[in-house]
Amino acid sequence: MALIIQGGTATAQGLETASVAALPAPRLVFSEREMQLAQAVARNPGLADFYGTNGLKPIFLDAEGAGRRDALIKAIGQAAGHGLPATRYDRTKLVRLHEHGADTIDEELAFAVAFFRWTHDLTGGLLDPQKVDPAIKRTVNRPRAGEMMRDFAKAADPVAWLAGIAPSGKDYRSLQQALAATERLIAPAGTPQVPRGTLKEGDSGEAVALLRVRLESMGFAAVPLGSETEFDGPLTSALGRFQTEAGLVADGVAGPRTISRLNQGPGPIAWDLLVALERLRWMQGYDLDARHVWVNLPSFTASINEAGREVFSTRVVIGKDEDTHETPEFTESMKYIVVNPRWNVPRSITVKEYLPRLQANRHAVGHLDVVDRAGNVISRDRIDFRKYTAANFPYRMRQKPSDDNALGVVKFMFPNPWNIYLHDTPTKHLFNQSRRAYSHGCIRVARPLDLAYELLVDQVRHPEQVFNKALNSGRETYLNMRTDIPVHLVYFTTFPDASGKIRRYADIYGRDARVRAALVKAGVGSLDSAASEN
Repeated sequence: MALIIQGGTATAQGLETASVAALPAPRLVFSEREMQLAQAVARNPGLADFYGTNGLKPIFLDAEGAGRRDALIKAIGQAAGHGLPATRYDRTKLVRLHEHGADTIDEELAFAVAFFRWTHDLTGGLLDPQKVDPAIKRTVNRPRAGEMMRDFAKAADPVAWLAGIAPSGKDYRSLQQALAATERLIAPAGTPQVPRGTLKEGDSGEAVALLRVRLESMGFAAVPLGSETEFDGPLTSALGRFQTEAGLVADGVAGPRTISRLNQGPGPIAWDLLVALERLRWMQGYDLDARHVWVNLPSFTASINEAGREVFSTRVVIGKDEDTHETPEFTESMKYIVVNPRWNVPRSITVKEYLPRLQANRHAVGHLDVVDRAGNVISRDRIDFRKYTAANFPYRMRQKPSDDNALGVVKFMFPNPWNIYLHDTPTKHLFNQSRRAYSHGCIRVARPLDLAYELLVDQVRHPEQVFNKALNSGRETYLNMRTDIPVHLVYFTTFPDASGKIRRYADIYGRDARVRAALVKAGVGSLDSAASEN
């Protein structure tokens, strides 16, 4: 039976319609093999995009695809080093198919799915961060799957191409090195455990298959001579190598002590590193070598980084550890700086905190003006505050520029839907606290003037002069950025410092715990404690 492509839709008599990407020609007739491939990828938009534009031609099959198969298998072999679960990519199956020549559409699809998962996870993380926690607003700038497959198919060196998509920044490498040191001879999270008992050469069954998978996940490959469920010579050798490195008797027998050591799971430090690696993969779509502002909430610090180095740093105060006040995570661009800002009190603060005080005493919070929707200041004597509720209070509250303004003398604006920004504050003593979570969500800066000067370095010829002229005017003044500067609000409880040493901070909002739980749900998984020895 032939497959006919009409207007980007695959049809054949007696078969259901399968959607694939539009092909160059308006009408083409395809072979049975190509029709099978079209049907196989129809429900995967990324794969359908690639194969549709590739004329439904396989790229992994036969001798022509051997180099790509080998490159993908080698890349997936590095899963443990990225803190990703090797079992997700079914490397053992790919090795077997590769050795047998891979000549069927089912085999093409096995490699294509593995490629899709591997590149998806490396270029943007395993998780969708916005589904992990409502305060994580981060958008992952992930490359399109079809585009990646097209580039891979055209690559002269598929090994180099796959190596090139992995995060390569120094911070990611430092986390990997720390993980390798911490996770020596520990299987990646999500790898199935080996049942208790004793296994030796000549045995067979599901327990043997699990032993093989677990050893492979730690880098002790044992490609079977026959069946994956047979305890054969290669498995004996692989187990012996593991036993030698683990300080056990290298007898090639999986007894109680060996199985207990095999099943040992990652500890708290290792989990912190796994979460940090996933979070950095969420940032893969951003150029972190370009000049940017980096606000790490758990460390209570903000910095300006450029070309892989920190050029400015300051302490900050962030949102309270309460659902309505937590500072969210996201990336936007710095657009302008406001000198001598007015403080437009958020409505939530106005109606929850100030309205009850005004109802008790109309002259309360006298440093704030009451303004109508048009921005006109309204005399408090004209308002009966007792007749209003939080739902129908028709006024706003605003503070003039002043020495005691809640925003201090400057605020830094990167417009976003959550109305989060950086700003000065008259409450300086809080910067001496080790745990600095006191705001309603915005970020207070300990060195606001120095931050302003540094942000303006690439924007104007005389940064301090321009800023101080605006400041001394006493008027609210906007200084627009000529070039947008990305602002990354991030949440790393575990992160390398400038020297590469791993620093750890408290999980103040409990978000890393939720990231870990999401990784478990997605298949990365937390392992049970090591089985007790009998």
